[in-house]
Amino acid sequence: MTGADREPHSLSTGHTVGVPLDLEATITGAVFAAPLDDLRAMVPDGLRPVRLTPRRGGITILSVDYHRIGDDAMAPYNEVSIQIPATREGSRTVPVVSGLLGATGGYVWAMPVTTEPAKALGREVWGYPKTVADIAIDHGERATQTTVSLDGDRVLTMDVTRPPAVPLRVRGHTYTELDGRLVREDTAIRGRVGAWPLSQGATVEVGSRGFARQVPEEWFDGRALLRLAADCRFRIEAPRPV
Repeated sequence: MTGADREPHSLSTGHTVGVPLDLEATITGAVFAAPLDDLRAMVPDGLRPVRLTPRRGGITILSVDYHRIGDDAMAPYNEVSIQIPATREGSRTVPVVSGLLGATGGYVWAMPVTTEPAKALGREVWGYPKTVADIAIDHGERATQTTVSLDGDRVLTMDVTRPPAVPLRVRGHTYTELDGRLVREDTAIRGRVGAWPLSQGATVEVGSRGFARQVPEEWFDGRALLRLAADCRFRIEAPRPV
């Protein structure tokens, strides 16, 4: 797809981006189990959390280090995406394995980023609930540490040992709310991607400010259901009504 085939979006910050939008990123994350009843209260009408056990669903935290946004439409930025793997109401039950493989998508519940243009990009084009925060991402030799802070107070710290990666293409989608409507964005990842189930190689600590007040630290005790890592090109399509 050429630049001429993309729909231009002028942002309130003065930046212009074309959609579908291609990005280059390093992604690290993990999926943890959380009580289904609590997760149901966090998703909007029209969606339901994916059930991974009889009483548990999943909560995904992704640390994203963006290296390039479109044709250098804006400066690179860091992002943390907190998502709830979810399906549309009335759809068939998703098997556990399929639910885990699709855990990089779902309803985007919170999404701190490091710049105002990044916030405008997410909110104005797709309805991603972006807020501005300080996000430090340290890619060590084997593990990635991500810290989110607000006014100097730590909100979230995540350490993930990166799993082995292989060349792979992965398609997925996210759900957001745009202009009061539930919408879906199809996504595609191409690059080196790794996933590792059921391990102790991921830890999360949460503070008491912002979104952290609504995600109890005990949700992140024990083994992660899945560890994730990717060095990839990442495409986000235009939003479509659900």
